[in-house]
Amino acid sequence: MNRLLAIIPARGGSKGLPRKNIIEVRGRPLIAWTIDAAMSSMVVDRLVLSSDNDEIIATALNLGCDVPFRRPDEISCDMSSSIDVLLHAISELPSYEYIALLQPTSPLRSAKDIDDAFDLMIQSGAPSCVSVCLSNESPYLMHKIDSNGLLEEFLKPPVGYLRRQDLPKSYILNGAIYIVRVDWLIENQLLVNNETVGYVMPLERSIDIDDSKDLERFRLMLNYESYV
Repeated sequence: MNRLLAIIPARGGSKGLPRKNIIEVRGRPLIAWTIDAAMSSMVVDRLVLSSDNDEIIATALNLGCDVPFRRPDEISCDMSSSIDVLLHAISELPSYEYIALLQPTSPLRSAKDIDDAFDLMIQSGAPSCVSVCLSNESPYLMHKIDSNGLLEEFLKPPVGYLRRQDLPKSYILNGAIYIVRVDWLIENQLLVNNETVGYVMPLERSIDIDDSKDLERFRLMLNYESYV
């Protein structure tokens, strides 16, 4: 079997930021950052776009990305999940042991991040690996509001932890990398559970572009930092 198939999911019809996946930043479509990283990876055996949109498909082909199939309309709607996309890709290209999901809205994930995340998963023996970053806020400092408007602790802090700096570190998924063993994905229909290992990325490279404010922040970051 081949080792690792990487999928870039990029459907059309984004409502929050029209043409989000191919909107130009510094004269390049947003999807180019992810294509470049995946094509430079040492562990990706094949890179494939999964899209239902002619413009996105043409852009990806022009950037050298393989597009061996068109994503069906039934898994290209707002309610479709990443798992739907991966399972469809597996059905079209069944001879891979591992599959990676690389979202084009995470442009600062590097080829080294992909390689290191895959190596971490293999060395740990975990069936899946996802990228995470350190959370700015601890869940132990968060509260819910009950039906009476009263605050209720979201999580009860561990005994002895009083100051913010003493609380355990917490991490959030940053959306940049998901890698999973194909047989495990088919059996469990999951990307993340308590068997998953976390690959830690720095917060400054964990941007996930969802709306115009995120896009503007990305453009400002490129003005002040050098990213490869």
